[in-house]
Amino acid sequence: MWWKFFQAVRSGEYKLAPMTWITAIGALLYTIWPVDLIPDWIFGPLGFVDDLGLWGVFVMLATREKNQWELQFTTDTHVVDVTPESPAR
Repeated sequence: MWWKFFQAVRSGEYKLAPMTWITAIGALLYTIWPVDLIPDWIFGPLGFVDDLGLWGVFVMLATREKNQWELQFTTDTHVVDVTPESPAR
């Protein structure tokens, strides 16, 4: 269902919250930025903890958005007009 969700976002069918976009861009920039809160080259694998934490926040926000998108399919009600037609004269 993730692929359909990404297609809905890409086509404009579903709008992501601004905070989700900001977090995604921030996670990407922070990962490729040479300055880290916990330097990778000093602390080794422990230095990736801050990067993974930011990506974790993004995944949490994206999952919440996807769940809201999926919820619209379960709560979407279709109205069917069942009023009888007036008798022909």
